[in-house]
Amino acid sequence: MDITTSKLENIDIELILTNANELAKTEDTVLLKKLSFKAEQDELCFLPESNKLYVGYSDDIASSVATSIRFLNGKEYVKSIKLTTSLDDNDSIYKIANGAILGGYKFDRYKSKKIDDCMSSMYISTPSQKDFSETIKKALKIANSTNFARDVVNMTPDDCYPRVLAKIAKDLADQNDLECNILKQKHIEKENMNALLAVARASRHDPRVIHLAHKPKNAKYKVLVIGKGLTYDSGGLSLKPSDFMTTMKADKSGACAVLGIMKSASELNIDIEVHGFIGAVENMIGGDSYKPDDVLTAKNGKTIEVRNTDAEGRLVLADVLDFAQQEIPDFDYIIDLATLTGACVVGVGSYTTGIMGHNESLKNKMKECAKNSGEFATPLDFNRFLAKTLKNETADICNISNTRYGGALTAGLFLSEFIKDENKNKWLHLDIAGPAYVEHAWGVNPYGASGAGVRMVVEFLKSL
Repeated sequence: MDITTSKLENIDIELILTNANELAKTEDTVLLKKLSFKAEQDELCFLPESNKLYVGYSDDIASSVATSIRFLNGKEYVKSIKLTTSLDDNDSIYKIANGAILGGYKFDRYKSKKIDDCMSSMYISTPSQKDFSETIKKALKIANSTNFARDVVNMTPDDCYPRVLAKIAKDLADQNDLECNILKQKHIEKENMNALLAVARASRHDPRVIHLAHKPKNAKYKVLVIGKGLTYDSGGLSLKPSDFMTTMKADKSGACAVLGIMKSASELNIDIEVHGFIGAVENMIGGDSYKPDDVLTAKNGKTIEVRNTDAEGRLVLADVLDFAQQEIPDFDYIIDLATLTGACVVGVGSYTTGIMGHNESLKNKMKECAKNSGEFATPLDFNRFLAKTLKNETADICNISNTRYGGALTAGLFLSEFIKDENKNKWLHLDIAGPAYVEHAWGVNPYGASGAGVRMVVEFLKSL
């Protein structure tokens, strides 16, 4: 969809963005009152006789616009839209454009009949008619990067396995002037990433470790973003129940978020050096499966007793985190994104990312960036008592804690063991298990992949 503040010649429908305070000023006040329209958040009222669609907003402009676009999707006569609003500032116009693209997302790769993309243009009408073209361009780049991440998450495990994910990363690098280095099985073995290799062992698809880099001249900061790339997770020998195995194509959401972040960093030409690392692995069962009771030696030399092969993402991340710190030792921040624990979903719900780390001000900064980007996130606090639950008599550490409670935090504390002491205050762990993939539309997000983490981390990079 083309979004502009330049007037269009033909308008098929007028979308009117309003709130409760503005309702009495509209041309259709009496009719809207009869229809019990109160302009509440995401509330819609369609007037077919005048081709007007009213949508209410209170605190989430992007969500209201996305809801409207979803309503209009599939209506063949709607090709051009005039969005009328009293809002007249860069932040609001950014949210409108962002919401329109995110709300218009559809994934029909596996449909025999494709969904026609009828809507081609939107004209945003503001009181001042100022030129918001640069703001709109930025919004579209971030929204399209988020949609790119969604596309890859939504790919089935038979179509997207480690080698394919690496090819997608390579193609992205070629198109966006990013550096790209891909480690195959033998190189991964040379790097002693034995925890990652154990998870990959039973799959017919060899693992990949992917390194993308955006290197502008005179970069102000250097940031590492690390993504969990489980292209499919059966649970291994600690096999998931069948209904829990469905949607496990989304266990690569952290990796896909990294791809989206790298795409945005390049296209926005952010003056931050950004390195994206992905551990791409498939966790399957077979005669060569790694087993509960195995002891693995991670890249950093720590030994890990396996007590649950379904706690595999942290094993993959352990080695990739150490590899990233080895490859780029002089960084300012390191952020990992992972659909790591169901416990995080239990703790904070299906829509919120859990933010963990040792630096309170850094956690709070990421929370603020999430809010500014339109994502939901909340800090979760470590404590020394939960750290003790990972101690092990057989090895240095266990891959699960000895308590069923606080699972999101104990998983984060496990990862902390693979962050060098001098880097602990530079590190954040984002558990995106809740919002990464939800089986109903919500806010700006469709059924399926949301692209969780892309907008939040890009906002963090911009804030630097």
